[in-house]
Amino acid sequence: MLYSISKASKAYGADEIFQDVNFEIKGTEKIAIVGRNGCGKTTFLRCMCGEESFDHANIAKQNGTEIGYLAQKVLSHDDWTVEQELMTIYEPIFALQKKINELEDKMANDYSEKVMNQYGEAQEKFEAMNGYHWESEMKTVFTRFGFPIEQLSKKIGEFSGGQKTRIAFVKLLLSKPDILLLDEPTNHLDIDAIEWLEGYVKSYPKAVVVVSHDRMFLDHTVDCVYNMEYGKMTRYPGNYSNFVVERENDLERQQDAYNRQQKDVERLQALIEKFRYKRSKAAFAQSKIKYLDRMEMVTVDKSDTRNFHAHFTPNVKGGEKVLETDHLAIGYDHVLTEVTMKMRRGDRIAVIGPNGTGKSTFVKTLMELIPSLGGSFLFGHQIEKGYFDQQLAQFSSGKTVLEEVWDDYPELDRTAVRSVLGQFLFSADDVFKSVDVLSGGEKVRLSFAKLLLQHSNLLILDEPTNHLDIPGKEALEQALKGFSGTILFVSHDRYFIQQLATGLLKFENGKAEFIEANWNEYEEQETSKASMVMASEKKQPAEEAPAQETRRQLSPEAKAREIKKLEEKITDKEGELEDLRDLRYEPEYYQDYQKMNVLDGDIDDVHNELAHLYQKWDELNEDA
Repeated sequence: MLYSISKASKAYGADEIFQDVNFEIKGTEKIAIVGRNGCGKTTFLRCMCGEESFDHANIAKQNGTEIGYLAQKVLSHDDWTVEQELMTIYEPIFALQKKINELEDKMANDYSEKVMNQYGEAQEKFEAMNGYHWESEMKTVFTRFGFPIEQLSKKIGEFSGGQKTRIAFVKLLLSKPDILLLDEPTNHLDIDAIEWLEGYVKSYPKAVVVVSHDRMFLDHTVDCVYNMEYGKMTRYPGNYSNFVVERENDLERQQDAYNRQQKDVERLQALIEKFRYKRSKAAFAQSKIKYLDRMEMVTVDKSDTRNFHAHFTPNVKGGEKVLETDHLAIGYDHVLTEVTMKMRRGDRIAVIGPNGTGKSTFVKTLMELIPSLGGSFLFGHQIEKGYFDQQLAQFSSGKTVLEEVWDDYPELDRTAVRSVLGQFLFSADDVFKSVDVLSGGEKVRLSFAKLLLQHSNLLILDEPTNHLDIPGKEALEQALKGFSGTILFVSHDRYFIQQLATGLLKFENGKAEFIEANWNEYEEQETSKASMVMASEKKQPAEEAPAQETRRQLSPEAKAREIKKLEEKITDKEGELEDLRDLRYEPEYYQDYQKMNVLDGDIDDVHNELAHLYQKWDELNEDA
């Protein structure tokens, strides 16, 4: 057992956060702690790492076990460069390197077995500490979090607060504690970075405990889930999807056992009432009373099923053509990309891509919050827009919840406003709370209440799931699935995209590509088709002529054979591509910056080969 906690409790005054909680980490387990916002997950992590303390707990851990938590990793000096900051992690390696150099100098004159053994032990330890590859590992992790490599020489004080947090995250990962505590690690990361982090966590050679509302991330990384609910924690083996099924089964089994026991209790109580006053049966009745007293009563775990239930409805249906953009140039002081796309009524388009490529800029341009830099965009007939922005959702007005909504919709009566707020879990005295004291998730729900009252037929949403817990995300998914209008949304939440999107608008490498596919179809395409950019850059004209000649000269039977051969080659190359992509998650590669670059080049080469094979396959099939 690496680490265990028993009978842990924590309270703030009269507010009990959790009580009698048991928790354990075995070996290199990857563990998720899940639960609603405010249930105590982050408090539990902070108590584990020592930033707070349990009110009571029996803690056992192996000697020397180091626990790492993001908030513990404070960046030392604003006037240091990032490289200087990150290199503090490797000071033990540098000290060992110095010792190795001293031993090498000593071995020039001292050939004793003792010195040779010292040198061998130091070399083994140096290799185990990743002494030969620390620099490439540092560069790999740094760039995977969206930083250009040249920013290693930039001073920390020149970065924004969010960037400093990401640098602190990089430092935490590189420090490799025995137990790595991650609290919402995917927040503000783009999809590429999240997928890389998945591979890193899965391959992390030590234990990881993660608190996250990213369901797909949890499915891909953890092998155990602790559910925190009503101050208690229950352990479930398997990933998040397995937990959802097992939790439901548990509750059903408990309810069945409870129902059976209650029937037994009713039967026994009926017998007792029937015979307790009859002299000949009094002993029998007393035995049943004692039996009932000794009976261990079955309880059903309380399950918090509260969630908001919203039904977005448009005032008017609107035209079939919802939005058309023609080479719409977006950006601030320079053009980030140009967007050409068409949206039709009922489409649900997810805008995806790395951070900084223009996704939010695009929706702000559509809402005319910033001017376009060229091209055009046109909304269709009777299209009424409703807009959600993550920053605008974090408002601070000094108003109560009720006033915040009612002031925007004065034509509604008090009952109507309270009814809508009730749909979003603002009931009773909650409506008299100041919006300034609401949590991030509560502010998001309040924003959606205001959005619902607009009755728009086009919803434009920028990161709508940030600050929502898993039940909140599921409720939003259901609400938007039932919406008869059109949705354009920016998101890095792959599970949310998978559940909702009918098409994708992908921003990458200065281009915007409209993809008529849902998330699952898109992922399948990504594993099999070549990069359009690389294919256009590396065409092989010398081979085109023979291919065209083959098309003219081959008989139908020969063409069929050639198509079959090409399909076999394509299948082999797709398998090769998958194998290469899997290598990205091997420590040998993700810890070696240079090897990762070579691997990326190999992947591009296979992409290009696939593109050429697909081109020949298309040409032959056109004739066939």
